[in-house]
Amino acid sequence: MPDDLNLSNLKPAQARKDRKRIGRGLGSGKGRYSGRGIKGQKSRSGSHKMRPGFEGGQNPIYMRLGKLRGQYSKDAMPVGPHRTSTAPVNVAALEERFDAGAEVTPESLVEKGVLKNTKTDVKILGNGDLTKKLTVTAHRFSASAREKIEGAGGTVTALRDDDEKPRSKKRRLRRRGPKAEAPAEEPPAEEAPEEPSEEAPTEQEPEEESPDEVEETE
Repeated sequence: MPDDLNLSNLKPAQARKDRKRIGRGLGSGKGRYSGRGIKGQKSRSGSHKMRPGFEGGQNPIYMRLGKLRGQYSKDAMPVGPHRTSTAPVNVAALEERFDAGAEVTPESLVEKGVLKNTKTDVKILGNGDLTKKLTVTAHRFSASAREKIEGAGGTVTALRDDDEKPRSKKRRLRRRGPKAEAPAEEPPAEEAPEEPSEEAPTEQEPEEESPDEVEETE
């Protein structure tokens, strides 16, 4: 590099390279088809913006492979918002970053640089030793971490129940209490047979014959 810089000896620190200009005639080396080949899907505009897993319309591999039945079975990994991933934090990090009597929350862990954000649930693990009394609030705790925190005189507050199961996206029927048993219907009372009345039956008086009927009989 010259000691005296001026317009005559000024030049870029790195050699400049012209961009590749395609579609500028056959003599340019990238003319006619412009490096895309002849016809086909990949020669069209927008062909390189296909979503991941797209296989040109054929049955993709994630649909061809066998699947475990149920998203919540023990052998299947939860999907979507039901993933069980957590951000692990060991008690050794609490011993190093916090003073005795401090209150540990997901927000304070972000302030101390232990976590990047609070989007993921925090689980406190028991790797390391803890000698300070801390008030720890997190989503989940391992058994060893809970034992070490309480053994040092601290308290533990879990934001989620360890036995909590992920809920389904589908609407589930509301849990109802046991159905009240309907009262048993009483059998209808048997009607007592009617007792014959003490009054004697009255004799029917003979009907008087009309004069027309008398004439006909004669």
